[in-house]
Amino acid sequence: MITTQQILDLAVLKAGLAEIPADSGVLVPGEKIKKIAIGVDVEVAEVMLAKELGVDCIITHHPEGEPLVNLFKVLDNQIDRMVEAGVPINKAQKVIAERKEQVDRNMHVANYDRAVTAARLLKIPMVAVHSPADFLGQNTVQKLLDEKVQARSTLKDVVNILLELPEYQKAVAQPKIRIGDEKSFAGKVLVTFAGGTSGGPKVFKAYFEAGIGTLIVMHVPDDVIKEVKEQNIGNIIVAGHMASDSVGLNQIISVLEESGLEVIRFSGVIDPS
Repeated sequence: MITTQQILDLAVLKAGLAEIPADSGVLVPGEKIKKIAIGVDVEVAEVMLAKELGVDCIITHHPEGEPLVNLFKVLDNQIDRMVEAGVPINKAQKVIAERKEQVDRNMHVANYDRAVTAARLLKIPMVAVHSPADFLGQNTVQKLLDEKVQARSTLKDVVNILLELPEYQKAVAQPKIRIGDEKSFAGKVLVTFAGGTSGGPKVFKAYFEAGIGTLIVMHVPDDVIKEVKEQNIGNIIVAGHMASDSVGLNQIISVLEESGLEVIRFSGVIDPS
């Protein structure tokens, strides 16, 4: 048996993070947990389903409650990723700042507590693990690409490498080239899954100007696709949202199962077995 705080600590430790990110946390505390349901999105319907399934705790990937309101704070993690890619730190800070303010405004007016209230009323402990899973997924996919992408690899080659991971193989929405084509040279490939949400067109441009040839993302809005196409300096592959989230979540699930817990995957989590 385990507590909600211990579940959160295991996820943070597995991801190699020094502290609990602002977009993660214990939403409804609990203890003596043996059976868990974990989903990418957990709203009131999933809370009621979890109650019907008789679980002792719910883990949501996408944040709810206070972590949802604080989502904008983790966009600063994208600054570190941009600096790793060769973007000057002052430039990275400025292009992230605009998107950070936008996310803050959007989350500030959200009905952030619906699922948490439902879990509290139904007396089901609840934990959010957003950034830990995203970092695990990002690191796993980047490592695979670093090992296999070559100087003249094309975008088709990159997609085929992604499909070596079972989460991408089993997904209905498989990796897709959104900017570029199968014969386009990939160049230097960078995975950007962590950091809250999409950084916006200025962030993409900064990566490409720093020498990144292809960005691997979970999702990308239409307005960003339009602007990046007009820039005509880089490629984008959308790896797939549910599959990419599942790459990280399945590693957290493995840690929980190794601790003797029963875990049910639902609401978007792809079983790799």
